[in-house]
Amino acid sequence: MSVALVSGICGGIGAAIARRLAEDGFLVVVTDRPGEAFERAATGLGFPAFAADLGDKAEVMRLAEKVAAEQGAPEVLVNAAGGVCGQIRQPVDEVPEEDWRNVFAANIDSAFFLAQALVPEMRASGKGRIITISSGAGLRPSLTGIQAYTAAKHALVGLTRQLALELGPQGITVNSVAPGFVLSNEATRRQWESYGDEGQKALIERIHLRRLGRPEDIANAVSFLAGDEAAWITGQVLCVDGGQS
Repeated sequence: MSVALVSGICGGIGAAIARRLAEDGFLVVVTDRPGEAFERAATGLGFPAFAADLGDKAEVMRLAEKVAAEQGAPEVLVNAAGGVCGQIRQPVDEVPEEDWRNVFAANIDSAFFLAQALVPEMRASGKGRIITISSGAGLRPSLTGIQAYTAAKHALVGLTRQLALELGPQGITVNSVAPGFVLSNEATRRQWESYGDEGQKALIERIHLRRLGRPEDIANAVSFLAGDEAAWITGQVLCVDGGQS
């Protein structure tokens, strides 16, 4: 059974992806930052779980070694870790340096370090799938208004395309799923509520299908990219946003 490692299960989308890949027949392993939220999410999913600060390269390397030793080397990596890290919109000249760096650590450092840790085994086996969860904010300005978030998601799209070029000759595909507005966690619910009735109506009217996304919509796209049917697809960004883009 092929092993799939899914990061970022506390946010809703990562948990949905983990469940879907398990339904697809993968042995799913999950990871996220240590803490009560991770413990609750991991217990609810029931998959092998390994806590780690994914913005710390040394911890990621230890995580990869432990997963390989106890479950087997992952053939599929899904980078769903990220988000706004509890931040809200601020004027650019008032953003603390720590806030900027925290968002980059969660969204881009984690994806890069996990790729560094897992690619050697994928390369040795001659196959692998890396799927990043970027955002519409990685393709245009972000509705959140958070400068670090949109910058980090743009960086994640660039990393995806660069890794696809580098790793393609070694049998490893690298693609991204860019969700639209998905009510997946408390942060997105707070953002949605902040728009008020008129703002919510305006956002829905910009979406062709006239509804917000569900975590399962994103999981379905990841399932495709992780499956055999996507074997000749790499370097792509699949927008899953109901037609908003």
